[in-house]
Amino acid sequence: MASVNLKEQLDSLIQLQVVDTKIYAFKEEKEKRPKEIEALKATFEENKNKVAEAEKVLLDLQKKRKDKELELASKEEGVKKLQSQLYTLKTNKEYQTMLQQIQDTKADASVIEDGILTIFDQMDEEKGNIEEKKRKLQEEEKKINAQIAQVQDRIKEIEANLAQLETERGRIAPHIDSRILAQYERILLNRDGLAIVSVKDNTCQGCNMYVPPQVINLIKMYERIITCEVCNRILYIAE
Repeated sequence: MASVNLKEQLDSLIQLQVVDTKIYAFKEEKEKRPKEIEALKATFEENKNKVAEAEKVLLDLQKKRKDKELELASKEEGVKKLQSQLYTLKTNKEYQTMLQQIQDTKADASVIEDGILTIFDQMDEEKGNIEEKKRKLQEEEKKINAQIAQVQDRIKEIEANLAQLETERGRIAPHIDSRILAQYERILLNRDGLAIVSVKDNTCQGCNMYVPPQVINLIKMYERIITCEVCNRILYIAE
């Protein structure tokens, strides 16, 4: 390191770290933002499916009503046939038996009619439920679209900031010795975007571990890059 001014190199690394810290923060945020959009879309699709499920319930009720109406029509037709046969009977016993059958069939028809009325009530309730769900879904869609637009705008803003920071990085990096820069970037990659830290009160500000006085003396000598024995980050003394 005799060919370079190590103090100046460290100063440049510190400047670079300020830029890289912002870059890492923006990149981390940018990575999370699409997941927010996915979550918003997933919530909307879930509620959309609930509307589809409610519509299916209504269709099932309509089918059930039609089946009941066919069943009622069959019962009513049965009553007519039985009534038309009354006058062909020869004995009173047969006549009474036929009357009972007619009454039983009418009773069955009455139960079916009640069932149809119940289904109509259920259909009315379900229609109201669907209309309410659709209304809420439309409101939710507007809100979600607005939120998605905000997230997309933020992503564009992040990208613009990253472009500026990369330009700033490109201005600083060429002033750093290639070997020192390579070491810095290797640590940066392995230590979550924090490669150079100060020593304060005999403590590494990267991992909060104790830094012995002899190591601090080595840092102050500016003869070579000194790294933390625990986290391996480059150390410097803030002046």
